[in-house]
Amino acid sequence: MHPIKPHWKVAVLDMYEGVPNEGMRCIREILTGYASMHNLDLQFDEFEVRNQIQIPDLSYDFYISTGGPGSPVASEGSEWENAYFSLINNLIEWNKKEAVKKPAFFICHSYQLMCRYYQLGNVCKRKSPAFGVFPVHKTGDGMQEKVFSALPDPFYIVDSRNWQVIELNHDKIAEMGGQVLAIEKERPHVPLERATMAIRFNEHFIGTQFHPEADAAGMHMYLLQDEKKQQVINSHSVEKYESMISQLTDPDKIMLTHDRLLTAFLDYAIYGSLSARLAAIERSVQVTAHNDEEHSFF
Repeated sequence: MHPIKPHWKVAVLDMYEGVPNEGMRCIREILTGYASMHNLDLQFDEFEVRNQIQIPDLSYDFYISTGGPGSPVASEGSEWENAYFSLINNLIEWNKKEAVKKPAFFICHSYQLMCRYYQLGNVCKRKSPAFGVFPVHKTGDGMQEKVFSALPDPFYIVDSRNWQVIELNHDKIAEMGGQVLAIEKERPHVPLERATMAIRFNEHFIGTQFHPEADAAGMHMYLLQDEKKQQVINSHSVEKYESMISQLTDPDKIMLTHDRLLTAFLDYAIYGSLSARLAAIERSVQVTAHNDEEHSFF
């Protein structure tokens, strides 16, 4: 445990609306494993946002907002969404004013909500659902992104979505202090714009269209279910299904992303917090020393 900050609090904003999912399990396991590996006293609390309108306060060190089902457009103006973005805007204001920042990570549905709410691009339905293991390509800014630094280019992700973010408003992104970090794989035979797959919304907020928490074991169990297997085969093909099963066993694909992306976010969130706290202590010591000098008799 670190003497400057012995206890850490993480707020997990559960956006799954009560729908059974693998995402929450994976996030819990990543947080538990990270705390154990680094010998951290790390408390994480879950908040059911969409059904119960549970919203955390500002006492947490960092925030993870999950994926979830349904339309990221239809909820505009709803009670839960108004409460959710009240929190997000309060975090933005906190990070502008306070020395110790509160970073946040936004996954899939939460990422789409952020893009729609802040008018960063066109959040629209895909021509067909995306589901599977796909390569994602870093942009120039993505190459410099510290949270992506342990991942190759391209890196592989689990994609599961009916929606996408295209036709970016680059002026709005720049105004927020953001950068586009990753885009969809190239498809020369498809005359459609490549969707945006990751954005740094500002210095302390980052989001991904994909699920960085997804693990091979969970995906494998999911795809072995007869209903899911048939769904993939019907929507795509037997070859596509077999390819997905094969890619799950490749340690350089989704397990690399699972092991390195959210953990990198946690690394930088914790390091940034400790650095800010150390700087505050140093300033306090300097002020005390200066005051002592002013009041010295010798």
